[in-house]
Amino acid sequence: MRIVLYYSEVESFNFFTDQLSRQLKARGHETFILDLANPPASSPHSYVSFARFASQKVDAVICFDGLGIREDSFIELWNSYQAAVIDIILDPPLRFHPTLINHPRNYLALCCDRDHVSYIQTYFGQTAPHVSFMPQAGVLPEENAAVIPFGARKYDILFSGTYYHWESMLNNLKELFPDNKEISHFYEVMFRNLTENCHLTTEQAVLYTLRQLGWDVSSETLKTLLRCSESVDWAVRHYYREKVVTVLAEAGFEFYLLGRGWENLSCVRRSNVHHLKDRVAFKKTLPFMADAKINLNVFPWFKSGTHERIFNALLQHSVPLTDSSRWVDENFTDGVDIALYDLEHLDKLPDIADHLLTDQPFSERLIQKGYEKAAQNFTWSHCTDQILAAIAHMAFG
Repeated sequence: MRIVLYYSEVESFNFFTDQLSRQLKARGHETFILDLANPPASSPHSYVSFARFASQKVDAVICFDGLGIREDSFIELWNSYQAAVIDIILDPPLRFHPTLINHPRNYLALCCDRDHVSYIQTYFGQTAPHVSFMPQAGVLPEENAAVIPFGARKYDILFSGTYYHWESMLNNLKELFPDNKEISHFYEVMFRNLTENCHLTTEQAVLYTLRQLGWDVSSETLKTLLRCSESVDWAVRHYYREKVVTVLAEAGFEFYLLGRGWENLSCVRRSNVHHLKDRVAFKKTLPFMADAKINLNVFPWFKSGTHERIFNALLQHSVPLTDSSRWVDENFTDGVDIALYDLEHLDKLPDIADHLLTDQPFSERLIQKGYEKAAQNFTWSHCTDQILAAIAHMAFG
């Protein structure tokens, strides 16, 4: 098949695109990657080069978070070729309502959280009827790559990710609704509900808050409230990210942070907390992960989902220490192939981390079991197989 993929301003998506393109080429398919940033015509990823590639039939298109398929020109082009369009949605679908309404005809959304699948089926079943679950993936190390011995690793606990102060996220709502204190109050109550019950999804929190306040709204108003809850979704994930990092920092662990925004967190000024780098390309985070005994994960409010940090930690032969999700509970076992903590009982987190760091044989057994599971089930090769199966079904089934 002839398949189009995209580069965008989201650097991690570009890395994922490269992984998919490599896997597709290894299976004999022809791929072209269009850079949406519009590089010079001499670039192999320019619109000029794309026009030449697309002058012949394109069988399939693969994108992330709708980037490259939303514009009318792309919709018309992919419809003219009857191309299968695969949209890998890595963020909550509440951010993508317009795309879920207006998209190419042969459109399939693949979500990394089963709740996201249900969300699209519930609110966009008529306009986006084809949606499935696909776990995120990790990157297998190069064959025969050396593994750093557990006891010789530089970093006791590493967290790779960004931090934004959650209050600034909530302030965005005041700017969004400057003249509607009732709506602002709704989202303030919703945020409080999420911090008091960390098992609620963002959608459930909207519905619960409506009942709590006695609001009766139309289906279209409900969709609007869901769409505008993005700032609350951002706020609660960073609220808990701050809590988890602070607990470990204040417990005295040698803690390492990789990513933007951590200078805004007060505990980072402690002598045992080390902000390694501000902006790091996704590919360059993997050697850091391989040199860490523990890689921390705080789910971005995916309550029945997956995250690449877990799979990449295991594939880099490190312990993933993470809060759980219903999917994780069904597919991994705490203390066997993953290490779990509970957002409701963060007082126990330091003891969990201490055990992982001090009981080296235990952690090494966990890593080995988890590595085998991730390598056998959760790599970009497995994603490619699922995508190709979906394309075949869309084209011929």
